Formats: sequence, C-alpha cells, structure tokens
Amino acid sequence: MMMKRKIYQQLLDWKEVRKGEVALLIEGARRIGKSYIVEEFGKNEYDSYILIDFNKAPESVRKWFDLYLEDLDTLFLYLSQHYKVRLHRRKSLIILDEIQLCPRARAAIKFLVADGRYDYIETGSLVSIKKNTQGIVLPSEERAIQMFPMDFEEFLWATGNDMLMELIRKKYKEQQPMGQDFHRKAMDAFRLYMIVGGMPQAVKKYVETKDFDAVDTAKRDILTIYRNDIFKYAGETANKVVSIFDQIPSQLSKHEKKFRLSALRPDAKFRDWDDAFFWLKDARVVNICYNSTEPNIGLKINEDRTTLKCYMNDTGLLISHSFDEKSIVSNEIYQKLLFGKLEVNEGMLIENIVAQMLTASGNRLFFYSKSSVKADDRMEIDFLLQKEKVTNRHNIRPLEVKSGKNYSLTSITKCIKKFEKYIVLPTVLHAADYKVSDGITYLPLYMTPLLGSPEN
Repeated sequence: MMMKRKIYQQLLDWKEVRKGEVALLIEGARRIGKSYIVEEFGKNEYDSYILIDFNKAPESVRKWFDLYLEDLDTLFLYLSQHYKVRLHRRKSLIILDEIQLCPRARAAIKFLVADGRYDYIETGSLVSIKKNTQGIVLPSEERAIQMFPMDFEEFLWATGNDMLMELIRKKYKEQQPMGQDFHRKAMDAFRLYMIVGGMPQAVKKYVETKDFDAVDTAKRDILTIYRNDIFKYAGETANKVVSIFDQIPSQLSKHEKKFRLSALRPDAKFRDWDDAFFWLKDARVVNICYNSTEPNIGLKINEDRTTLKCYMNDTGLLISHSFDEKSIVSNEIYQKLLFGKLEVNEGMLIENIVAQMLTASGNRLFFYSKSSVKADDRMEIDFLLQKEKVTNRHNIRPLEVKSGKNYSLTSITKCIKKFEKYIVLPTVLHAADYKVSDGITYLPLYMTPLLGSPEN
C-alpha cells in the first residue's frame, strides 16, 4: 500500500531547485515513514539509488567514509559493489539512513556535495544531541526539514476520503459552517484519526484490517522501539528520560496539563531534568509547549522553560501508552473512544491531537498560564499562535480547546479583556460546527491544521 505524503513535494522541490548543491536532511521520530518515502523518491525520480542503513551497515562501510574522502572514485566504486547498484552521474541518489549512527558519514557530506556527482538525502533522529555531533564539523552543505506523523489530510487520503479536506478548507476560507451532514462526517473522520493516530504502520493496519486489535499491536511495537531507544542512546540521562516518558499520560490527564516534576522526585528542579526533556524533543517523541509569560509580539522572548506541557508526538500512541497496564487495548475500548462513550479524560486526547496538528502545520507551541490572587488575572489559555508577519500590535491568536458540549469561556474572556491590544481572532476549538459569536471564532476541531497557514 502506497502512502501519499506531503513531504514528497518538498523532496521534488529540493531536487529541481537545488540540483545537488546541498544535501537534504530529513529529521523525525522513528517509524514515521522517513526511510519509506525517501526510498520511494529514489525509485521514482532517479535512474538508480543506494540506501545505506546505518542500523545495519557493517563497520567496513562506515570506515569508507573516513578512508576515501580524498579518493571518492574508490568510495563510490566500493559502495556500488557492496550494494550491487550502478551509479550514474547526476542521475543517482545516495540515501544515508539513520545518519546519527554514523557521524563521520554526516561530516563527509561537505566533500560529497562538493564533488557534485550525485544527490544525497540523510534521514535521522537525535541528530542534535552532543553524542551524535561530537568530534565532527556539521556540514553547512545540508538543508534540514522536519517530518511528522501523518497529518489529518494524509490520513484521509490513506482511508479513501480524498475530497473531504478540500471541502473543509473551502468552508474555512469562506468562514462558513460545514452543515450538519458534512460536519458529522468530518468529526467521525477526525475521531478515527485521533484513535488510530498518524504512524504509518498503524494506519496501514487499520486500512487493511479495520481491526483495532491489530492497530493497537502496531502502536505498541512502536512504543517498545521508543523505550528501547531511550536505554540504547540516552546514556546517563536514560533513567530520567524514561521517567518523563512514563509520566506523560498521567500528567496530561490532570485538569492543568503542566508537567509537575514533583511526580518524578519531590525535590526535582528543571535545570537537572532539562537534558532529559531535550532528548525526548530531539528524538521527536514529544511536542513540548512552553509557557509564555506575556502574550505579546515576542512569545519566545517571554518563554518560561520551567513551566511546560509535554505532549506525545502522536495521539494514537498516547492512547496505547495510557493503557499500558493491559497487553492490548481491546476493540471494545476503541469503539467506545470512537463514539465518545469511554469514561476517560477525553480532554487530554483532544488537547494532545491539537498540539500534534499545530506542530505538523509549522507552529511552535506556547501557552499562557497565570496564577494570581486577583480573579481577573488568573487564567489558562491552552495555546498561543503568533502571526508569521507582524503587521501591527494585534499579533497573537489565543486558542482554547474544548472536548465537551458544555464548557466555560472564563479564561478566554479574561484574555480578551486584559490583552486586547495584542490579540487577534480569539478562537475556541470544539466539537461543534463553525460560528462567530461575541468576537470569538468557534472552529470545529478538524479545522485545526489550517491554523498553520501564513495567511491565517
């Protein structure tokens, strides 16, 4: 089954525009389909390609990137012989898969690109941690792009719902409701996406079998890989990293979803745990959302790194992670989740998938949290979006995420009043259709991906 992914167009643009002037580095979590889409790209767009998987490559292959950088003819001859692939000048692609496992191959990119014979794509995770960059000069001849789990539209494509997102996009631009029938259809698709998730293995299992047991097994296999990677690659911080990883469901299930270090250790300080959070973020296992202490033009300027929310990179994985006391989440539980009838804090799932969709749309995650003895100052805003281009003071879009039918607007109302000169288009993301009321825009949850567009 071919999975259509949006990143393919980025690969095409890179090939056609850069013409071998830079290598492409694709960063992303394990099992999101990096190797698959790059290999498909090699098959479709080049006369030949070589895929060097550094998870499997023998030490001899790794050493060639040291020994023959001044004799590239020999290097390419050896690679051709080893992988039994004939290389063609300007018509072949060399894929360096899981590049973080061979830093010297990454350092060699400078020389390979300068040679100009072939195109190069690197894939990897954990490419920024010190262990994987120590002793090498990072090549300026590489361009990095991010890859994420399948987004909502990619999920719709995979499940045969090709046209639905076009309608959603049209209604969003026109600022019109979807209408009862189409809204119900879109919400059903959204809930299915939320529980299956965007990991290609899980999506493939769902499309092929419609069996949630098989879907859950696929997701648990991925969670096992994540856990094993922590102990394999996190070094001295491994115990801290796995402690954070294990706490994610319980932290998100709280009313205030801020990560409380006291759950890990009573005397824990963020300065002692910062490396562990960075490891999970660099591995793309989590999406970190920081508190911005003032919702004005510079959200990062006012970033408080000691107050954060830690979301899973994929909400489907979060569901399996949340029920890890069972060997498998049963079909019955998935059916109840699908129809919103499971007695579980659904708010954590909804907020997690909003964070996931905002991240995939190119947004950095910030929220606003203020404790105060003054009732007017006390508020929690789930997300703050910053306009790409600052045209005036009204630059920040506050987002409140609501999972149920009955909800309070206390915080966003306070936010509008207190920060009127900074904010634009205060928005509630909810399960109902599009509407505008009392200066607040109400968007159905499935329109969240459209908030990443520069014009929005």
